Amino acid sequence: MVNAVSLYLERGTETYHTVHVEAAERLARQARRAGVERLVHVSGIGADITSGSLYIRRRGEGELAVQAAFANAIIIRPAVMFGPDDAFLNTLVKLLNWLPAYPMFGRGLTRLQPVDVEDVAEAIARGLRPTAGNPVTYELGGPRVYTFEELLKAVAERLGKYPILFSMPLPIWHSLARVAEMLPGPPLSRNQVELMEVDTVPSLGMPGFDALGIAPHPIEHTLNQILARR
Repeated sequence: MVNAVSLYLERGTETYHTVHVEAAERLARQARRAGVERLVHVSGIGADITSGSLYIRRRGEGELAVQAAFANAIIIRPAVMFGPDDAFLNTLVKLLNWLPAYPMFGRGLTRLQPVDVEDVAEAIARGLRPTAGNPVTYELGGPRVYTFEELLKAVAERLGKYPILFSMPLPIWHSLARVAEMLPGPPLSRNQVELMEVDTVPSLGMPGFDALGIAPHPIEHTLNQILARR
């Protein structure tokens, strides 16, 4: 069984706690009672019960709740994921293709290690195999670490664009996100800004793709697919 349910914006009774903690714990408990042999809980790199970010803190609490309810649960923590139809790369492509200048989160120094969603899916499938090793926590990142500025330049170069990249202080981003969250289908949320305040790369010593025998795909492969459709 795989739990990949997530929430990026709280609305009414749908909160980070009800989804990432309560619902995850309830699913794990019911899975154990039903005799499910393996459970994979998809979380995210950086999940931390001590974080000042409510979103990040709830992800960490969710992991603990799942492990308490299902002792052999496998935790998968991917970095930011990308795919041909995603809202990550496609948004960057659209904005960099249109804007002559692009604002960065802070000075653009936050480190990212984007990971192909298909590689994450394969990791989940291998973790569920009866022959898999003892349940552990895997942190999954792609083959290259970028700063946010480096990522923007790499995407822009593929587009043949050379926009001006300028720094925008994070407090301004938080204010913009607060306003954006009032809109239907907001293009930006405060938890997205909070995630850009910390590096999202696998921790040293944590098992990852190597432990599962997977060679992750570079971002350029998917970027070429997106550009070919355009």
